[in-house]
Amino acid sequence: MLRPQDTATRETKRLDGLWSFRLDPDGVGRDERWFAGPLPGAFEMPVPASYNDVLPDAAVRLHVGEAWYQRTVRVPHGWAGERVVLRFGSATHRATVWVDDVEVVRHEGGYTPFEADLTGLLAGRAPGAELRVTVCVDNELTFASIPPGIVVETPGGRRQHYFHDFFNYAGLHRSVWLYATPTTYVDDVTVVTGVSRGPGDGDEVVGTVAYDVVAEGRDVGGVEVRVELRDGDGRTVAAGIGASGTLRVEGPHLWAPGDGYLYDLEIRLVGADGVLADVYIQTVGIRTVEVRGTQFLVNGEPFRFRGFGKHEDAAIRGKAHDAVLLVHDLALLDWIGANSFRTSHYPYAEEVYDLADRHGVVVIDEVAAVGQNFDLQGGLPGRGRTFGPDTVGAAAQANHAQAIRELVARDKNHPCVVLWSVANEPESETDEARAYFEPLFELTRELDPTRPVGFANVATAPHGACRVSELADVVMLNRYYGWYVDTGDLASAEAHLRAELEAWATDGKPIVVTEYGADTLAGLHSATGEPWTEEFQAAYLAMNHRVFDAVDAVVGEHVWNFADFETSAGVHRVDGNRKGVFTRDRRPKAAAHFLRERWRSARRSAPTA
Repeated sequence: MLRPQDTATRETKRLDGLWSFRLDPDGVGRDERWFAGPLPGAFEMPVPASYNDVLPDAAVRLHVGEAWYQRTVRVPHGWAGERVVLRFGSATHRATVWVDDVEVVRHEGGYTPFEADLTGLLAGRAPGAELRVTVCVDNELTFASIPPGIVVETPGGRRQHYFHDFFNYAGLHRSVWLYATPTTYVDDVTVVTGVSRGPGDGDEVVGTVAYDVVAEGRDVGGVEVRVELRDGDGRTVAAGIGASGTLRVEGPHLWAPGDGYLYDLEIRLVGADGVLADVYIQTVGIRTVEVRGTQFLVNGEPFRFRGFGKHEDAAIRGKAHDAVLLVHDLALLDWIGANSFRTSHYPYAEEVYDLADRHGVVVIDEVAAVGQNFDLQGGLPGRGRTFGPDTVGAAAQANHAQAIRELVARDKNHPCVVLWSVANEPESETDEARAYFEPLFELTRELDPTRPVGFANVATAPHGACRVSELADVVMLNRYYGWYVDTGDLASAEAHLRAELEAWATDGKPIVVTEYGADTLAGLHSATGEPWTEEFQAAYLAMNHRVFDAVDAVVGEHVWNFADFETSAGVHRVDGNRKGVFTRDRRPKAAAHFLRERWRSARRSAPTA
């Protein structure tokens, strides 16, 4: 799905701001047709934002079920005769949308965009028509949803029990757009880049940009596709004609970690009379990604992941996209010497990938399949194993597959994305897990054969027990020796971690440790380095790094977590998860300075920083 953009033939209108809002705890809004007029009993709610923490009201924070948003929008007068589309960046976890009294779209999944073509609805209306847009967002999780959960009835009302360790924020978390295109338009574009070198060391590097354009619309049979690739200075370096083709770039400036160089691919649909029907611009980073033995290669050079698992999480805003926080977080990644992060545990806002593209930050892109492991919950009485016909079964697998399709369709052209992650810490030691995941790995590779695929393995499925890891191109491990295991005993933790990593190394695949960390209360200190202190966090990281550096197959280290984040309430969490190297408001703990010394030193000495 292409992003809205303003070009010579397209125009956008952002619908962010204050919307009318109300909760629907009794689930009566649909029957009472709240979409058919002004939303009754409504109050203001910002978009984008999670609605949970905007008001000091436990009923809002812990609401389970549907919530309603509404606003009016006027279609620009100049859009008469154009194709008009309403687009949502996300709605967590599912949504139904009406325009006036007409349902225009439904969507399942909380972290990928969806849209409705309003052109037919607008037919016959006067230019500049006013529309009433109503959205019903549902945050309820079930065994079929991605991620899963169950709703329990308590004396205090319905409560959502979810299996992931971050707060179940809900709402319209990303921008809402109204945009216009011509009636004959570019519907999709796929770009695959390559790099080749001559047989001698002095031979010129050649880049290739294979493109595939899908055009749709009223007069699509009468238009010609023309493409032009321009460098960062606006110079044309290659051009082509036809919906598919391959452009050759002599001596390209490659996209690389730390060097986010981008080209612009301008796609034009031109009629037989020479009139421009549509134009769309796709950014392109020329680079290659490859797994070779235990190496992870970018542009043929070994790459080592240094960075974090992150969250879209901030006080009051929840999971709302925030441009200020985005720029600040990327600046902190640069300050600390990181070169990568994982979108744990869901796809992030599209603007995040745009900035990562431009800054040369490498991304592991993860679908929202987290919490598919009942063992981590201490088991669910009477439910059996995680994967089965009465739990996470065929309906969940279908939703999981659709989430992967939407993830790849959205992010396939981002050079920053080098690895797809299909799940975080699922049950993976059973035959049922293998049967669930095998077709999902196959689907991901079918959708994108150019990137490796993996998943984040949890310690309950160690080497020799995991039934899913052999499906992956990269071994991704979440390990907490010294914290959840061998708590505070770093000598034992070091021996146990090294033994396990050496066992995984025998598989002959690159290993990325996608999580390792220790909860740390900022400002808590101890001369003897007790757990929860800043001294222990630094010592814990140093122990892990000694092991990583001793195992050649380890090609990546992602600390859990970049910053402290909100979770559900519990006796083992005090004001959220405190494993951040930065506090929730982005103040560095001592460990941040420790990592900065290690990672900036590595960046200075590595050819692919």
